[in-house]
Amino acid sequence: MDYFLVVLLQIAGAVGNLALISVGLAVIFGMMRVINLAHGEFIMLGGFAAISSVQAGINIWLSMLVIAPLSVAMLGIVVERLVMRRLYGRMVDTMLASWGLSLLLIGLATTFFGNRVVGIAAPVGSFRIGDYSLGAYDFVLAGVVLVIFAGGYAVLRFTRAGLIARATMQNREMASSLGIEPSRVYAITFAIGSALSGLAGGLLAPISGVLPTMGVAYVAKAFITVITGGASVITGTALSSTLLGSINTVSTFVTTPVLGDVALLLAATIFLRLLPTGITGRIFKGAP
Repeated sequence: MDYFLVVLLQIAGAVGNLALISVGLAVIFGMMRVINLAHGEFIMLGGFAAISSVQAGINIWLSMLVIAPLSVAMLGIVVERLVMRRLYGRMVDTMLASWGLSLLLIGLATTFFGNRVVGIAAPVGSFRIGDYSLGAYDFVLAGVVLVIFAGGYAVLRFTRAGLIARATMQNREMASSLGIEPSRVYAITFAIGSALSGLAGGLLAPISGVLPTMGVAYVAKAFITVITGGASVITGTALSSTLLGSINTVSTFVTTPVLGDVALLLAATIFLRLLPTGITGRIFKGAP
């Protein structure tokens, strides 16, 4: 019984982690159709921002929850203004531009921080279930993810700002004719997606460490999760994270971590074969 409970809790933690690394990409790709290959590097920079702040004597929670997302949001504003704004509607061009940005950020991070893993201690300890010891921090992350997704759903579904954002992404010309400034909506959306990526990096720093090249490990899983979820930013990412995270964790327990990642990829391939437009393209149409 204890082992079964431990597996369930591990699945919950894995689902939370997968959702956390995917939500920033879901906002940028799902709403703006911008292929941001620098998403992993935004996560990496959020991790370095949190670690540098803690080393400077700032409270760890403030570093992870405020400084990390704000730092990457500011970078996102600069990137949107200087690069992405000129490439909207040209998906391949945004992909190439963000790939170049990815390489640049890796090089700069290596120059400033060195090519080594750095980290900070988790701010909470562990607890026991029978003979098993589990880290409590994974469940703090799961709680943060629930708040992010519930808040995101509420904003997109029930607020004027969410209605404006959805309308602009669906029909830019019509929104502009109604007095909405699409460029401002795009800039804010890109900044929010960047901030969520930075938040993910800051929160993951205590459990994974931070390395300039770590983004590669995250961007593939994030894209798989977002594409499997379909058009709905919040509902799709939540559902695909739950499905793929559960499959990945169970497969890892039964086999090895490598085969667990293979199982995640195979599951995503099967889902997309059966549901080419994603989970929310066929089953949950209209969900935000």
